[in-house]
Amino acid sequence: MNPDDDDKAFEALLEYLKQSRGFDFSGYKRSSFQRRVQKQMHFRSVTTYGDYIDYLEVHPEEFVSLFNTILINVTSFFRDTAAWTYLQEQVLPALLRAKPANEPIRVWIVGCASGEEAYTLAMMLTELLGANDFRQRVKIYATDIDEDALQQARQATYSSHDLETLPNGLRDSYFEPSGDRYTFRAELRRVVIFGRHDLMQDAPISRLDLLVCRNTLMYFNAEAQSRILSRLHFALSNTGVLFLGKAEMLLTHTDLFTPISLPYRIFAKVLVSSPRDHLLGSSQTVNAVVSSQLSAYVQLREQAFDTAPTAQIIVDRDGKLVLANILARSLFGLHDRDLGSPLQDLELSYRPLELRARIEQAYGDGQTLTVRDVARFLPDGIVQYFDVQFIPLQADGDRLGMSISFIDVGLYHTLQAELQRSSQELETANEELQSSNEELETTNEELQSTNEELETTNEELQSTNEELETMNEELQSTNTELQAINDELLKQTEQASQLNAFLQSILASISSGVVVIDNQCNILSWNKQTEDLWGLRAEEVTGQPFFNLEIGLPVDQLRETIQRSIAGTESLEANVEAVNRRGRSFRCRVACHPLIGAKRVHQGVILIMEDVSI
Repeated sequence: MNPDDDDKAFEALLEYLKQSRGFDFSGYKRSSFQRRVQKQMHFRSVTTYGDYIDYLEVHPEEFVSLFNTILINVTSFFRDTAAWTYLQEQVLPALLRAKPANEPIRVWIVGCASGEEAYTLAMMLTELLGANDFRQRVKIYATDIDEDALQQARQATYSSHDLETLPNGLRDSYFEPSGDRYTFRAELRRVVIFGRHDLMQDAPISRLDLLVCRNTLMYFNAEAQSRILSRLHFALSNTGVLFLGKAEMLLTHTDLFTPISLPYRIFAKVLVSSPRDHLLGSSQTVNAVVSSQLSAYVQLREQAFDTAPTAQIIVDRDGKLVLANILARSLFGLHDRDLGSPLQDLELSYRPLELRARIEQAYGDGQTLTVRDVARFLPDGIVQYFDVQFIPLQADGDRLGMSISFIDVGLYHTLQAELQRSSQELETANEELQSSNEELETTNEELQSTNEELETTNEELQSTNEELETMNEELQSTNTELQAINDELLKQTEQASQLNAFLQSILASISSGVVVIDNQCNILSWNKQTEDLWGLRAEEVTGQPFFNLEIGLPVDQLRETIQRSIAGTESLEANVEAVNRRGRSFRCRVACHPLIGAKRVHQGVILIMEDVSI
């Protein structure tokens, strides 16, 4: 395949994964990501990215195997033990000493995989604070993009092999046996909150004291790393600490983080100056009392602005973003470095609403402008709704800037939609109730008619039952008669068998050859002497035409005598030259006696053959 075509096909696969499953892998390192995808494709015997998209469409369960291959969930308890030891002995004690005794401690574990690092940190903080303070003060947020890994982490159940890296005594202190596995203590596990989070798309967790992101950044390209690190910088409090993996150095991001321990990849947040800092710096010529009051006043104003329940930004008269409160930063992904930038350079200027045209309109009218029901579409399919309010800021008739507030009206939309849906459902239910009432009336009439039919059917069944009883009696009588007939047949069969045995005994006792044939000249009986005379056994000739036999007896010469015997009642004889089974010629006398049955009915001929040549 042409390299350009291959790149286009790969981009199509990335877009398909983003649209169908909400995973945006565009920021991942291209070479390593392609290698992981190609490994899975090879496993499925698929050669091109286009064919693999077709495979994913036909086999949706393949997404699980693909993501497990891409998201390499390699982790363990106290992985890189020396780094964790330094964190426990040097960094965490200093961090805890700097916080007031009752102030909460917030921790975020990024890329937590199956949860080992989250529970590692939980054990370390429990050792430093005690179990009671740990439960009351600490919140550990552990996130990952892999739902399967998160499910495993929530269960907090591990094998004895998984716990081999734990220092002595920790397994017995923090894990409870469960069959052949071990489960992290439930009362401590409740402190750890697991959730799905995409570093490339989702807003970061804020006001963190410790952020653990180990061996996660290395999967992203430089541009994506820069964006993620800016979000991590925003997430940390001013005294917060960042703990990275041994493959991550941050040598090109010294403006955001400075090393506490470079060998163990532990960094402190670098404070970024804001326009407020420059404003306060310029006031150093004012006397100390006024400067202190001004600083306190400005901090109070800024804190009130930052903690406002509505997302708000301030744009100066030159069209530059000068202020953005915490909610606005989190909502629209703004950072400290964005302050002072032209609004037109920011995505916020045109999404979810074109701001610059409305700013000019509000300046022109000189009054507040409100744009209602502005929809914002998020990558995961969620839609947010805002009323955007533009308030011109003026002093002594001079234009200072514009305050833009994004008032969340999503709840109103939800309630309105639910109210409308409920109204429609109520109207539908009323119509269905009326329809059901009519159907019930019709059904009642049908039931009454059915009841009458059932009564009629019942009477018919009773009549049929009587008929069946009569038939049963007749069948029993017939069965008795058939049994008597059967007994009679058995008796006759037994008599016939005895008679046949008697006849066979008689035939065997006769020294001459005896053959019995029926009216069609088919052989009925063939005694032992006949076998010795002509060399054929009885079973070979029984049922065969007598005149078809090929033996030493010239049967054709006997045809007329036999037919006359069948037609008459007298016995006849004939002498013929014959050859026995040994080849000896002799003169054979054949006596033909009619076989007379009941009522003088001719049933065949008895042939008696004797050697009369002696």
